Amino acid sequence: MTGPRLAVALDVSAVPEQAAGAGQYVLALAGALDARDDVALTLVARRTDVSRWRGRSPGAAVAGWAPGPRPLRLAWEQAVLPRRLSSAGVDLHHGPHYTMPTRARVPTVVTVHDCTFFDHPEWHQPAKARFFRRALQVAAERAAAVVCVSEATAERFVAHCRPRGPVVVAPHGVDRERFRPAEPAPGADAVQLARLGLDPARPLVVFVGTLEPRKGVSVLVEAFDRVADRFPDAQLVLAGQPGWLGRDPRSAAAHPDRVVVTGYVSDDAVPALYRRAAVVAYPSLEEGFGLPAFEAVACGAPLVTTARTPMADGLGDAALLVEPGDPDQLAGALAAVLDGDPGVRARRQAGLDRVAGLTWEASAARHLEAYRLAVH
Repeated sequence: MTGPRLAVALDVSAVPEQAAGAGQYVLALAGALDARDDVALTLVARRTDVSRWRGRSPGAAVAGWAPGPRPLRLAWEQAVLPRRLSSAGVDLHHGPHYTMPTRARVPTVVTVHDCTFFDHPEWHQPAKARFFRRALQVAAERAAAVVCVSEATAERFVAHCRPRGPVVVAPHGVDRERFRPAEPAPGADAVQLARLGLDPARPLVVFVGTLEPRKGVSVLVEAFDRVADRFPDAQLVLAGQPGWLGRDPRSAAAHPDRVVVTGYVSDDAVPALYRRAAVVAYPSLEEGFGLPAFEAVACGAPLVTTARTPMADGLGDAALLVEPGDPDQLAGALAAVLDGDPGVRARRQAGLDRVAGLTWEASAARHLEAYRLAVH
């Protein structure tokens, strides 16, 4: 860690208590930046959320400035945050979820997670798609630098928005303390699964993520139906919160009694699910990065995911790849693994090798490159 110390304000005000997706990214990035000696970190938090962030990032200053409700936070970001930043003595501000204060007097860096608001607006609430398309265009015009989470996202962002400032690709990391093949203590994973009402002796087909259209959950349910009779002991486990247009996936299942919808699961339960899975399915139609797929292979899980996505780019031959939205191919891949595919061992080792260099420390270093470009 070299170079002058940067005073960075990181907006963490949008991270809910039950963090998923971009929220997990902000949690991990805050921890990795807090550990660096070339960053003086200030976390811009909700007024009611200061103690959580002090506990998670003890070396950072926590500024409990933001209001709680989302509409108020978005208005506050434009009207009040610029003045707060001017008096806080920071070198730059980082908006880690698309938006930025347009009148800030310090350079601002913005993270772009994906461009589906342009490419597939039908996957989002119409008002949300309009809002974030505008936010992406503002970031392209006004941000001093933009962070994209994958090369694919960067390519789409540049194509749609033609940014004026530099674009830095900073892949996510995998927390190797949590996501590893060995369970933390003998029997710990079985305890976690029992709390979810799961029998670890049964073959589990596991999905972890938000239950929404673009994650391909309906395709997965259809694919599972096609192999369920062949593997009568198998269960499909859908772990995650319902998203937009989320409905109970069991309503369309031919075998609803063998589909388990857990809701949000704890940080300890997620790696336990991966380690005990017969196969992890992440059939997302499109992703900015697809972190759950990488976390699954870090646990040694056999993975089936979709072609022409960042998951395919990053994992290659470590996963079985299927066409997005194709239940026949997905069913065939699930059956191959459940049948004892002899290629599983080689893919497992390939997956462990692929994720070895994906750390949050490396991701934070790439963010520092963006920060330094922004202030010069």
